[in-house]
Amino acid sequence: MPHPTLPLPTALSSPPPRLALTAHELLPENRHWRLQEGYVRTVSWNPEGDTFTLGLWGPGDVVASSLSELRPFEFQCLTNVVVEHHQPSTAEREHVLRQHIRQLEEIFQINRIRASEDRLLALLTWLGRRFGQVSSRGHRFSFKEMNLTHKALGELCGLTRVTVTKRLNRFKSEGVLQQVSPEDYLIPAAFR
Repeated sequence: MPHPTLPLPTALSSPPPRLALTAHELLPENRHWRLQEGYVRTVSWNPEGDTFTLGLWGPGDVVASSLSELRPFEFQCLTNVVVEHHQPSTAEREHVLRQHIRQLEEIFQINRIRASEDRLLALLTWLGRRFGQVSSRGHRFSFKEMNLTHKALGELCGLTRVTVTKRLNRFKSEGVLQQVSPEDYLIPAAFR
């Protein structure tokens, strides 16, 4: 008599939960998420309501609210986002934690630059290196792809929206920031 085929347990046969979120929505807490598409930022705010950015994450990155003790703490979608629940191994969890610490250190280091022009240029260079394309010509990136407004850039580097707008216009007029397509900008290698 043939043995009946046993069904696979649902935990093994079903794919991990996926979510599609729109810009400005929040990632649900208490899970590890791997970003498949889009960009999110880690934010908190002080008692006066001033928002500050702790990290910026894109496709392939793993994020989790459990990696921070800071409250309030949110993962805000900058763009439309697709995430997948991800259960990292112990080694991978350690790697993810190191990535989060390193990014926080980089943002902190940028924010310690006194001159606002230099601070914004350091942020743009970091964005190009982290999320854009690096070549012998310089760092190329897209504000539109990441949905980074002047206000969001200011929150990343501790400047007001007005200051960011003035500095970006000055960078463009001086050739420090070059528009290479309707959506893409380049910081030439000479200015890095």
